[in-house]
Amino acid sequence: MITLGGCTSTNDPAPDGSVPSPRGSGDPGLPPRAREVSVRGVDPCSLLTTEQLNRLKENGIPRLLPEDTRRDGPTCAFDVDATTPSYTYYLEVIATADLRDWTEGGHFKASATREPVNVPGFPALIHYAPSRGVPDCETLVGVAEGQTLRAETAPDGNTFTRQQLCDMSTTVAKMAVETLETFR
Repeated sequence: MITLGGCTSTNDPAPDGSVPSPRGSGDPGLPPRAREVSVRGVDPCSLLTTEQLNRLKENGIPRLLPEDTRRDGPTCAFDVDATTPSYTYYLEVIATADLRDWTEGGHFKASATREPVNVPGFPALIHYAPSRGVPDCETLVGVAEGQTLRAETAPDGNTFTRQQLCDMSTTVAKMAVETLETFR
């Protein structure tokens, strides 16, 4: 497991003379959030454009998961199953948990691995649990104070490496954040 850490000062002025907010990322090993983009009331099925879905080779109709199958908020499934290997992308908008919830709060699991990942302008982590079976990976993006966007790639078999799944979920997270920013 990689431990996040480091020393940062939230009182040092930025190049433009402003003072960054100490509430930036929830973890000193992550970059501060450059802006707040709320997911409250956002339909996760609207977070990928037709062009993005085509690039991802999504071939079904995005579907909102029923409430009883969700983890923390509205979740949309995007299937890529016209050819093998098949898999599903999930996008979840979480308006009740901050990114720090996965590093030290209610979603923290000591056995899970958390690694910083680059989502421009936002603190983000890849997050996964150890597994001897089918690997999984999700990308968590701290889009606003107390709010997180979760992107996950779930394969239908053991065809992908964990790194491939993490790269895929991060790509989807970046696309979703790009779209989310157009909602402002």
